[in-house]
Amino acid sequence: MDATENRAEIFRAKLNLETAQIAWKDLQRFFASGVVLIISPDLDLVEVAFQMSEDNITQIQQWAEAGKFGKVTDAQAAAWFESDTQVWAVVVSPWVLVQQARQLQ
Repeated sequence: MDATENRAEIFRAKLNLETAQIAWKDLQRFFASGVVLIISPDLDLVEVAFQMSEDNITQIQQWAEAGKFGKVTDAQAAAWFESDTQVWAVVVSPWVLVQQARQLQ
């Protein structure tokens, strides 16, 4: 593993440690500021955060065009607020990335 790969793996591990579940209601001020982005459940939240931190515009655009990445809509925010939804979140300043927590069956 070269130095670049090593740095990337260390940063991914750091992002993973900074990821946590949080009630959507606790993110309202960030949503109101327009800095909350939703990540599709089929994507890896840490990998998306890493690609954002690396300014990988090509990958981010591909996810956005596929409907897997974008701003949280007012309707989604209202539904999450009403249902007291828990989300996974990680900060890639100035953005807060969220992904709906999977429900256990």
